[in-house]
Amino acid sequence: MVQFLKFVGATLVGLFLFCLIGIFILMGISSSFSSSEKPDVEENSVLMLNLSRPLAERSTEDPFEGLNLPLNNTPAKLGLLEVVQSIRNAKNDKKIKGIYINTEGVSSGYAALKEIRDALVDFKKSNKFIYAYGEYYTEGAYYLSSVADKIYLNPIGLVEFNGLYSEVPFIKGVLEKLEVKPEIFRVGEFKSAIEPLMLDKMSEANRLQVTSYLNAIYDVYLKDISASRKIDVAKLRQISDSMLVRKPEDAITHQLITNIGYEDEILEILRKDLKVDKKEKIKFITVNTYYKSIESKYYKNKIAVLFAEGDINSGKSTDESIGSETIVNELRKLRKDDKVKAIVLRINSPGGSALASDVMWREIMLTRKEKPVIASMSNVAASGGYYMAMACDTIVAQENTITGSIGIFGVLFNAENLLKNKIGVTTDRVTTGKYSDIGNPVRSMTPQERQIIQENVERGYETFTTKAAQGRKMSVENLKKIASGRVWSGSQAKENGLVDVIGGLDVAIEIAAKRAKVTEYQPKYYPVQQDFFSKLSGKSKEEALIKEQLGEETYLYYKTLQKIKNLQGVQARLPFDLVIR
Repeated sequence: MVQFLKFVGATLVGLFLFCLIGIFILMGISSSFSSSEKPDVEENSVLMLNLSRPLAERSTEDPFEGLNLPLNNTPAKLGLLEVVQSIRNAKNDKKIKGIYINTEGVSSGYAALKEIRDALVDFKKSNKFIYAYGEYYTEGAYYLSSVADKIYLNPIGLVEFNGLYSEVPFIKGVLEKLEVKPEIFRVGEFKSAIEPLMLDKMSEANRLQVTSYLNAIYDVYLKDISASRKIDVAKLRQISDSMLVRKPEDAITHQLITNIGYEDEILEILRKDLKVDKKEKIKFITVNTYYKSIESKYYKNKIAVLFAEGDINSGKSTDESIGSETIVNELRKLRKDDKVKAIVLRINSPGGSALASDVMWREIMLTRKEKPVIASMSNVAASGGYYMAMACDTIVAQENTITGSIGIFGVLFNAENLLKNKIGVTTDRVTTGKYSDIGNPVRSMTPQERQIIQENVERGYETFTTKAAQGRKMSVENLKKIASGRVWSGSQAKENGLVDVIGGLDVAIEIAAKRAKVTEYQPKYYPVQQDFFSKLSGKSKEEALIKEQLGEETYLYYKTLQKIKNLQGVQARLPFDLVIR
């Protein structure tokens, strides 16, 4: 009888949990349907620009967001596309009186931040206000906020204005302790992606290139802030190099901010400007909500924008990777669509598989025979990312985009001693030929095998440089002078002939329309995004949980180790995680 009651109790608990989860899902579905309805924008509204969420090329929807449910472990991503389009539309929207920037947690590449910043600069031509408040301004947060008419800093806050740095984690010591030997093959003095496996610090060649492009990116940073704050670049550089801003009062002294105060104080000023009574709420509207309210004109002619974001692999794309199969299929569909007059390939990628990159290169070449294909580079379009871009008719990049890195490498790992000495496993084999098990991860390679793979890598480099020279209309000899795996900023790449035009996505779309000879057109975005139910049990949830547990800094090292697993074979990619802070 007791056993029977246990079974009954367990069944009732199971049914209760099933019903509870069902209610959560129904709430999500209801929220999903309601969120698809076009929201109304109230009179006297203020566009709230909150960049505390991860910034991606396009936003991701999560109907469970804000419901505090156990299913909701992944913060929905804020889309660069939605942010920029919302700012541009708000400029002429009479219901939007201004923009309020909350700078908490800004984390993005500088090319994406520049695209937002340029939209904010254009917004100011409407004579509407932009106010910013921060408890702590990182370099990136201040870069955006420096546009504002009023910049408030918390009385015990801080403005980080002491220059940029780029740090690379080296794991040679880890591999040595594990007794794992990397077998490395590369072409190009500057191809530094494999350095973390073989060195414990930067090579001189890598230090030279990082110093060069990091300073080029910082030059853009200072130039833009100089224009907004009306402070000479030389003065800003002095403030930065000497770290003269060490407390809020210093930021006032050096005119980096306008006021020291709490958020309620700047909100009080906002109320007065909007003529809102203290008892009333300020009508803030978020970017995602406002974007849904934007009415897009219908035109028969379409300019397709195909997004490619993440590491490059064979197979299908995900939110964080570019799959050659997905991109190829999308290009074929767009090529056959008579309504699509031109294509903008929006690239945000450090590269990846050389094979997958070449597969996409071929499809782009086939597509441009029938309609214009324009490359638009975001934060980074290097190595395999540049491989995609070089097939396009025109390449557009921001001044502070990271690009170039024309070179390839190969890595194989020998784990023989790891298995033998750490866990006591040995292996033996029988082969039908001398090279039957070439690349076997549990034995050392012979000199002949190394030569075979090195020759393969060198052939890949010749293919890469030859096709790059063809795309850029220069001799292979001249192309190789700026190749060798060297990374460039967008402005440097423009000077070297690797980029045609400086600008953002809007510029690329305009060029595409002009090439297609259409004056009335509608941008359409591809691939069509998956609904949240398709992603509900996806890897992104798992990754978000790991990131939450490890924290931002430790998570970067975790990702570095994870990427080692994907480095087998020939690669065209940047160093593991090129992060600029």
